[in-house]
Amino acid sequence: MTYPWPVGAATGVGSLPGTDIGEAVKSTFGELSDLPYLPELPARGPGAEMIGRTAGLLVDLPVELYAGRWRIAGRPGRDLRRTRELMERDLDTLTDVGADYTGPVKVQAAGPWTLAASLDLPIGGRILRDHGAVRDLVASLAEGLAAHVAGVAARLPGAQVLLQVDEPSLPAVLAGQVPTESGWQTLRAVAVPTVTSGLSTVVESAGVPAIAHCCAAGVPLDLLRDAGFAAISLDLELLGDLDPLGELLDAGMGLFAGLAAPGAERVRRVWRELGFPPEQLPAQVVLTPACGLAGATPERARAVISACREAARQLADEP
Repeated sequence: MTYPWPVGAATGVGSLPGTDIGEAVKSTFGELSDLPYLPELPARGPGAEMIGRTAGLLVDLPVELYAGRWRIAGRPGRDLRRTRELMERDLDTLTDVGADYTGPVKVQAAGPWTLAASLDLPIGGRILRDHGAVRDLVASLAEGLAAHVAGVAARLPGAQVLLQVDEPSLPAVLAGQVPTESGWQTLRAVAVPTVTSGLSTVVESAGVPAIAHCCAAGVPLDLLRDAGFAAISLDLELLGDLDPLGELLDAGMGLFAGLAAPGAERVRRVWRELGFPPEQLPAQVVLTPACGLAGATPERARAVISACREAARQLADEP
């Protein structure tokens, strides 16, 4: 199979430490030239973190901060304006740095189920508890992400945009483990077909290869395959039984293999255990950190990214 990334590629998950978007974008294009990405810098404050950043992309669903949480608002206000200004600044920087870039470039956004488990209704409580509100959220997110991807593609005409859909709350949504506002109870589990349909809507609307990222335990691999993702991004150390992963890889899905201490040998060992031909590995697998690096020191983040890049090159040279 042909994958929408080069052989022996490495990339980041999403977040980085610091507040300088210019430096961060230059770093991803310089250190991860095979698959750079638009980083998130949560240290800049509300609207720069995953939930607020994605909520700013919603269509006809304005958001605001209330008691430190994002919730649906009656009309656009200051919080939404700041969120969108941060994104516009990031996109302008991406345009400047990547003006002559040709190749794949990755953008990230929270998925519909993590958003539904994180955003509040205007009257309080998670969106996840209201089926009608969830449907509206899925439709709004699908439209917003399609416009976001198209906007990035227009700014970088030589690049192929890949969309990473971050779903850290997905296992909890499926298991009925998302807490209510009080924290004393949990919201009921969402049925697998409903979850799959919501994700499929987002993937199909984006119209580009989509990567499902989940750094929690219990990633629902079969569900993500059925939703139409081109690749799965996960923390290899959280996997128990390798057979479900093997089935996905056998079906042709790509793997963004996350490791706390990136190294070529760990990935080779998993590949051997799965029984796949070694020459297939560097084409089908992209190396990444185990999860976002917002909580790391700048030095640690650079070291992890460098280790991913070097390990990916080793795999390309000697799979």
